[in-house]
Amino acid sequence: MTTAPALELTPQAMDNLVEELRAYHAISSPLLQRRAQREGAAKYLHGLLLDIPRKAIEPMLLALDGPQAQAVRTMHLFLSEGPWDDEALLHRHGQEVHTTLGEVDGVLTLDGSDFLQQGQESVGVQRQYCGAVGKRAHGQAGVFLGSARRQGSTLLDRRLSVPQAWVEDDAYGARRRQCGVPQDIAFQPKPVLGWAMSQAVHHAGTVQARWVTCDEACGRDTALLDRIDSLGLWYVAEGPHDTQGWPRRPATAVPAWAGQGRKPTRTRVLAGAGAPITVAQLVASLPADRWVRHTIKEGSKGPLVARFAAARVIAVRDSWPGPEVWLVVRRNELTGEVKTSLSNAPAEPLLATLVRLSGMRWPLETCCEDGKQYLGMGDDEGRGWRGWHHPMTLCMRAHFFLVRVCRK
Repeated sequence: MTTAPALELTPQAMDNLVEELRAYHAISSPLLQRRAQREGAAKYLHGLLLDIPRKAIEPMLLALDGPQAQAVRTMHLFLSEGPWDDEALLHRHGQEVHTTLGEVDGVLTLDGSDFLQQGQESVGVQRQYCGAVGKRAHGQAGVFLGSARRQGSTLLDRRLSVPQAWVEDDAYGARRRQCGVPQDIAFQPKPVLGWAMSQAVHHAGTVQARWVTCDEACGRDTALLDRIDSLGLWYVAEGPHDTQGWPRRPATAVPAWAGQGRKPTRTRVLAGAGAPITVAQLVASLPADRWVRHTIKEGSKGPLVARFAAARVIAVRDSWPGPEVWLVVRRNELTGEVKTSLSNAPAEPLLATLVRLSGMRWPLETCCEDGKQYLGMGDDEGRGWRGWHHPMTLCMRAHFFLVRVCRK
């Protein structure tokens, strides 16, 4: 099964590519209005690609130019207070991604990535579940949109997931002002942030896509799935095993009037049509001949193999029969672990297509892992709103530079 190729070129191989990095930066540098901003972005990109253990401003500039206190202060100001437009850079970035990796049936991927943080001063920091350590910890949470193609994958957009208390609790008012959080910001759950990014990229038309994949955190949100469907996109969304559905569409009708009281006007599921059952029960009812063996990807210990099955089911919307969708099931041959996904793809796709798409969420996880391991994603020391978004934008640009070089 072909998903997206891994990033094989790391910053350790960057020594002879400084001129190519300069040409890459020149594509988007006109969007930075001032010369100092263009120079600051170029230097920060170069620093992110250095082979040093930590990509905070001071060690990067020390490796590039030697000890210069003024240069460190200037870079801090550029990243934490610079009035340059992230959105303009990301729009151009999307155009470049499409030029390099574009394909009509490309995939948009949604996932979260978290960052451990010390102290109380950084924007959005709170004790919350942190995927980096698999438990609750002190940190920040981000939501990312990626582009996964057969030729490669990279990041397209990012949102800081600001905790509800940060937005709505008056006790956080001083910290919001200190961090420069926009005054009109409202609390938005992660699926809402994912929808905002997906909708923006789709309407901008910079990156062509046919599919959207997401993890269970977004896949359990039926409002998000219906919104994706409204864009004419097909989703493959992981969901919890207690998600309910019908194996076939139940009969519905307006109940007959009993002759007393008000006449019924609302359509209901007819008695005897059966209640919805969980996807776990639906999976258990699949016959053995529906399962097909597929290699998902090549892992460090050999190929990862699983058995897949797919069936058409009726999804539940507000306790009511909703759209007919695919239930896609993956069972790990070694551990027996079962993962389920729902897809609004039409009835025609081959199982192999749904299998490939069920694996297209992982490239975004890998992009975030590569960003943290090789490009210092999360090493920046900015505490404010711009101090989170500016470095993240440039880190995404650095990642795509490596993808471009790999393609060449």
